[in-house]
Amino acid sequence: MFKEVFDVVVVGSGFAGLAAAIEARLAGCTVLVIEKMRVPGGNSAISGGMIAVAASPLQAALGIVDTPEQLANDMFAAGKGLNDPRLLRVVTEGSAGALLWTQSYLGIQFIENLIHGGGHSVPRIYSISSSMGGSMGGGAAIIQAMLVKCRELGIVVRMRCTLKGLIQDESGRVIGVDVANFHCYPNSESGSREMLRAEKGVVLACGGFARDVGFRMTQDPRLTAEFESTNHPGATAEGLVVALKCGATPVHLSWIQLGPWTSADEKGWGVGALFSLLMGYSHGILVDATTGKRFINELTDRLSRTQHMAMAGRVPILIVGGEAAVEYPYLRQCLKRGVVKRYESIADLAENQAVSRETLERTIATYNDSVVSGTDAELGKPLNAQKRFLIAPPFFVVRLRPKVHYCNGGIQINEQSQVLNLETHQPIPGLYAAGEMAGGIHGACRISAMSTTECIVFGRLAGAGAAKEKLVGALVS
Repeated sequence: MFKEVFDVVVVGSGFAGLAAAIEARLAGCTVLVIEKMRVPGGNSAISGGMIAVAASPLQAALGIVDTPEQLANDMFAAGKGLNDPRLLRVVTEGSAGALLWTQSYLGIQFIENLIHGGGHSVPRIYSISSSMGGSMGGGAAIIQAMLVKCRELGIVVRMRCTLKGLIQDESGRVIGVDVANFHCYPNSESGSREMLRAEKGVVLACGGFARDVGFRMTQDPRLTAEFESTNHPGATAEGLVVALKCGATPVHLSWIQLGPWTSADEKGWGVGALFSLLMGYSHGILVDATTGKRFINELTDRLSRTQHMAMAGRVPILIVGGEAAVEYPYLRQCLKRGVVKRYESIADLAENQAVSRETLERTIATYNDSVVSGTDAELGKPLNAQKRFLIAPPFFVVRLRPKVHYCNGGIQINEQSQVLNLETHQPIPGLYAAGEMAGGIHGACRISAMSTTECIVFGRLAGAGAAKEKLVGALVS
């Protein structure tokens, strides 16, 4: 019945899946990672790789007071109170350990400054040093470091191998996976079917379904094919459907997040998104081109920003002053591709972007007064970063259009990353989940850079938990 036998089978090769695989292998297990695509990494590999950490060493060095409880409160506020408080505690208290693991075990280097991301009350986001790929390839740098560890540890990473089903014994314990090997995505009928034994457990780290238009429309009919996505092509719902068929509990599937920092002038994630994330929202202003005025706190949560940006007739643009913009190491690429545009004067900017010059001058002047005073009396944007920049020439502008970015929901897990059964509310024996596959952590809205943190924290828990499971027993012939 089973062609091969491993102690632990991990489905998905992103941050969560590879973290789980490494932990299980370090615990002495034989491990197989399966990935349906031709290349590893999924969305993790195309992400910025930024990681949010509470009470970090760099915060202490910079005099920033922060605690895991404060991070949990920020997540709870953005999540509209729908977050599972037990999972919040695990991820916030584990954030510092996740950072240390990426630094000491994976060898990842971060810049000596912190980003104040959307939804956070203080600066707490680490970004990867440009020497490792930086913000144009931070996620890929982490994935590469993880794959190196996998090779060193003898972990098998099998590409073009897609999950078709979970195999359970008479008691309901998950004992293996049904896969299609030599799968050729997106041909769902391709590949050779095989049964693989998982002697201790299976970890589902399949990611979200932001590119699955049909499935996401069953959850939110507004998210038609007209909405682009930042995700890689394989971010579809097959793994989630397999888990639901196994009895997993769905959580918050309709809370699908749009990214408020993506550009109208490029497809998908592109190069402009990280300029907006790292420089635009932190050090610039979000303006409605039809009025020339700011309309929301630029560092509030993503859900609030996208809701206000999507209002009928609104044309959102981000404006950043030259002093801040030139600190972005990949500004040249953004300008070359036409995603970020440069203007030498307010008059040029206003004419090209069809904004009232007089109103825009007043908007910029008012914001600059706030930067000098350190208090944004107009909209309450936090201005407590170590560096504060005026909006002054030359001006750099990004035209924005929200795109489908992240699935806040998934399947329910407990604090040990065990998948919970829909009927019994108890763990399904031998089944774990981590990363975007798992729901309940973020509630209605994930705040910036918490995905990497969550993936590493719960991925490691899932791998370690699966490794502790008792062996299934005699093979089924």
